Amino acid sequence: MHIDGECQCGQVTYEADIEPGEVSICHCRDCQRLTGTAYRVTVSAPRERFHITSGEPKLYVKTADNGRRRMQYFCFNCGSPIYTTGELHDADQVGIRLGTINQRQDLKPRSQYWCSSELPWVQDIRALPRHDGE
Repeated sequence: MHIDGECQCGQVTYEADIEPGEVSICHCRDCQRLTGTAYRVTVSAPRERFHITSGEPKLYVKTADNGRRRMQYFCFNCGSPIYTTGELHDADQVGIRLGTINQRQDLKPRSQYWCSSELPWVQDIRALPRHDGE
């Protein structure tokens, strides 16, 4: 599936070819802090099929809970997390942040990781009052 996306302010844009089944949720504490929310949703893509089309994201290097260094790329202007990649064999894949993908409504998570760090209420939000706008 061909996708494109951008950060909140539009200064960093990209295109990629992905496999729609490669969407996952991560509940690790690093992802909670890096997103400022309960979990992170990521779409995996081969590095050679991901291309920045405008702008230049800023890099933050984080040593993850599993001990591996993760390159976290985000917009230098608005701070939107855009993608992540790793080193050595981990550099072959890019983890694109779902919220930046223009076609995100067509993608659905297929797996969850680091569930031991999941916040206790995450799987039980269906009963909360719903509103179509603010």
